[in-house]
Amino acid sequence: MRNISGLKVLVVEDEGLVALMIEDMLEDLGFEVVASVSRLADARIVATKAEVDLAVLDVNLAGEPSFSIAEILRKRQIPFIFSTGYGLSGLPAEFAHQPLVGKPFSKNELQQTIAVALNF
Repeated sequence: MRNISGLKVLVVEDEGLVALMIEDMLEDLGFEVVASVSRLADARIVATKAEVDLAVLDVNLAGEPSFSIAEILRKRQIPFIFSTGYGLSGLPAEFAHQPLVGKPFSKNELQQTIAVALNF
């Protein structure tokens, strides 16, 4: 993997312990987590305004899909990956080819999925 040190990441995850685990993994890999949000409304604000290089999106935020956040990121040309326990079956057709890491996942699996999203 090329040098990712200091790349800024947005984490969108509604489960507190899972969010902390993802943040720790990202920091271990050399990323800088600039925002971690658990609510869709907060995610919309951050995705619209924040300067980030990558986002990790939980597909399901307290029963609401995060696809509107994915669309914002796509329009801003910010790479992102989905994190889900539902597999590809939980993704609509327009996101079927988006990199996805299935929960539970290891740091290595997260790194590999990010590498795909960043074309590394």
